[in-house]
Amino acid sequence: MPFSPFLCCDNSKSPRVTHTVWFEMSVGDEKVGRVEIGLFGDVVPKTARNFYELARKSSGEGYKGSKIHRAIKEFMLQGGDYTKGDGTGGRSIYGEKFADENFSLSHYGAGWLSMANAGKNTNGSQFFITTTKTTWLDGNHVVF
Repeated sequence: MPFSPFLCCDNSKSPRVTHTVWFEMSVGDEKVGRVEIGLFGDVVPKTARNFYELARKSSGEGYKGSKIHRAIKEFMLQGGDYTKGDGTGGRSIYGEKFADENFSLSHYGAGWLSMANAGKNTNGSQFFITTTKTTWLDGNHVVF
């Protein structure tokens, strides 16, 4: 089932999805389905482009073949470390890291995509998908 972040707010104020990417998910050797993700390129174009381009790259150069390396119940699922696979690696299409673009969008509820980071202006390739409302992250992680 695709994520439905628009349940959070008035649809007339919702950002427009400019790109859609998907991941074919598996657990071990068992295929479990597809996750579709809409990106808000009008609001955060640089961040959305980074994710979109990494989703298109081949294994070892982008998300293909990488894994969800961290899952915290009632919080989030984290992935995007395509270089080491353990949460200590990855890099952006702009170089090792890039600056926070803006904090215009919030972590409204389950299904919102956000950049994982190690502090201010340290975005690379790692991301997380919320499984609940996580407003304490607003202003620290770019939602895109």
